[in-house]
Amino acid sequence: MKHNAIRRTLGVASALAVGFLGLTKDKSRNVHAATDVTWRRQIAPIVYKNCTSCHHEGGSGPFALSSYNGAKRWGKLMQTVTTSRYMPPWLPSLEGVHLQGDRRLSDEDIALIAAWVSSGMPEGAGPEPAAPVFEKEWALGKPDLILEMPASMTVPASGTDLFENFVLPVSLDRTRWVRAMEIKPGSPRVTHHANVILDRTASIRRAHPSDWQKGIPGMDILVDSGDKFDPDSHFLFWKPDSTALIEPEGMPWRLDPGTDLVLNMHLKPTGKEESVRASIGLYFTDKPATAQPMLLQLENDAALDIPAGDQAFIVEDKLKLPVAVDVLGIYPHAHYLGKRMEAWATTPSGERRSILLIKDWDIDRQSVYRLSTPLTLPKGAVVHMRYTFDNSTANIRNPNSPPIRVHAGNRSVDEMAHFWLQVLPHPTQKETDPRLALERAWMENRLSKSPNDELAEYNLAALTMQEGNPQRAAQLYRQVLNQRPDDPRTMTSLGSALALAGDIPGAQSQYRAAMAKDPSYTDAAFDLASLDLSHNDLDEAQHTFRQLTIGHPDDLDAHAGLGSTLLAGGDAAGAKQEFAKVLTSAPDNFEALYGSAQIALQASDLPTAEDLLIRALAVRDDADAHRSLALAYAGSGTLGKAVIELEAWKRLAPNDVEAYRALAQVYQQLGKLPEALMEQKAVVRMTTSTASDWNDLGVMEAQAGDKVSARRDLEHALSLEPGNEVAMKNLRRL
Repeated sequence: MKHNAIRRTLGVASALAVGFLGLTKDKSRNVHAATDVTWRRQIAPIVYKNCTSCHHEGGSGPFALSSYNGAKRWGKLMQTVTTSRYMPPWLPSLEGVHLQGDRRLSDEDIALIAAWVSSGMPEGAGPEPAAPVFEKEWALGKPDLILEMPASMTVPASGTDLFENFVLPVSLDRTRWVRAMEIKPGSPRVTHHANVILDRTASIRRAHPSDWQKGIPGMDILVDSGDKFDPDSHFLFWKPDSTALIEPEGMPWRLDPGTDLVLNMHLKPTGKEESVRASIGLYFTDKPATAQPMLLQLENDAALDIPAGDQAFIVEDKLKLPVAVDVLGIYPHAHYLGKRMEAWATTPSGERRSILLIKDWDIDRQSVYRLSTPLTLPKGAVVHMRYTFDNSTANIRNPNSPPIRVHAGNRSVDEMAHFWLQVLPHPTQKETDPRLALERAWMENRLSKSPNDELAEYNLAALTMQEGNPQRAAQLYRQVLNQRPDDPRTMTSLGSALALAGDIPGAQSQYRAAMAKDPSYTDAAFDLASLDLSHNDLDEAQHTFRQLTIGHPDDLDAHAGLGSTLLAGGDAAGAKQEFAKVLTSAPDNFEALYGSAQIALQASDLPTAEDLLIRALAVRDDADAHRSLALAYAGSGTLGKAVIELEAWKRLAPNDVEAYRALAQVYQQLGKLPEALMEQKAVVRMTTSTASDWNDLGVMEAQAGDKVSARRDLEHALSLEPGNEVAMKNLRRL
């Protein structure tokens, strides 16, 4: 289970006129006299570069600045908000890393706007710079896939902020890679910001089967990440000046069939009733990701207990990095009491590297920031965050008047202290995914602050399963159940841990308990049926899978499971029908491809089997699929290709003696006796008491001309099995 949480006063400088006049007297500086400043020559380029991304017709700004007349109408307000640096919106100061899209105006630009307004806002002569053109439809052209909210939502004219989650199911026939995304919020002026959360198991729809189409309230939601480690990896967001989000080269994000996109929207009443119906445009690429980033979070919401009147309440957190990373992006987040935000890293050598400093936080201007150049942090570096909150009457953004004690929570009147980083971990010498180490460090850090953090306990249990320790994972899942004894998801996960640990009755008990607790939670039934299938209880497996397909006809995994069960029971025709149903909708479903290949192998249709297995292996690097493909190649006499598949089988299943036996035999057939001997010697090391293996080794040694070793090993075979006629015959021949 993964947690996704992406979650005003105008001060006019009184010394403006004096400051500007002082600049005009300095002939060495490139600043024009007020009478020289015109819209066409100086002001339009500034406005078009820094303002019109929001302030254009149909944009999120309350008025357009795409023409001289529009700018002149709002010129005095432009002077006020630029002088105070309220506009353009940009919170980070210069002390942090350099960030993309920095919209801060230079002192000279601010002075030019002031001079233009004070001189009557002349248009000037000469050619007018062309105003930026903003596409009314899609910035990158027509998307490859457009998703839309099931229905419109009405935002009332007044009242509190609204936080709503809209589920957008995705209809795909295969896995796609998304290179760019554009969110169209429907009504930009009422939308403060929006984030997209990937729900790879449609868990939100399952949890809200009757009302998900209407939207689910809440600032933060939990989604189930499924049965494998699949961390959040990208900031998928919309803010008022956003166009399309284009991912860096080599880092598209994966979109699988059956995934839902959850659009998390922050909506603000504008004074009139508004209708919102957002849509998302997706742009695909045929090139899969070659780099795997990950989102990490520093937070200490448990420390948020801010007394009324406290002007400088501090919350801190730190995270030690177990691997080296490149920091690609950052996202600071607090609510209305946030004041100062600082983030930095300290290296093992003691060097301090500043990441972010915001001196005056404003939730209405929050944003995701991408670094202009990745910040490399070595293994062992510690990332720090330090947030200061102001819960006094001096904070004009304080939503409570008079101030009250404030704790952590999802409401806008509650608080949060979050700092997200998008990092790209450096490869390690170990073959394991370095993101696993980052996830473990993150979850252990959460538990160090909140020992009863159920989410961290659950994620640590899942990580422990992935690391091959089901016994320890079962202990951790039981700890979660102590706090949430009725949670069917945790019961099911505990069942999987017990099954891997060899406690089959215990696993079955947990699966059945989960099914009884929530009959709509199909994962428990699927896992129970899969367990029965793996232990050859075909009647029970077939019954459960069939019930799943009847109750959930669109559950392709259940159809594939039923097909596998029918095939194991000898009903190839019935299995073929189930696999065909799956492959029609999901042509890259591994189980259906693999099962169909087994049917083709049984029918000696080797070309079809080869094609299906190659497709299956493109989806999953699986030992059994490599073994079957090797069998198909060997059957067609393509022994060289068979060797490649057998080596892959051995790589994935290094303790499976059958892989070594098969390789020894194929190498022997190819006349590669040194290679055959190496594999066969590995076989007898793994199974020291099998007479037939020692016999085969003796034969290979005889073929290689080593009669002394051959006699010794054939005699050893007979010592293990005195009546072994094959070994006796080979010894007589020798």
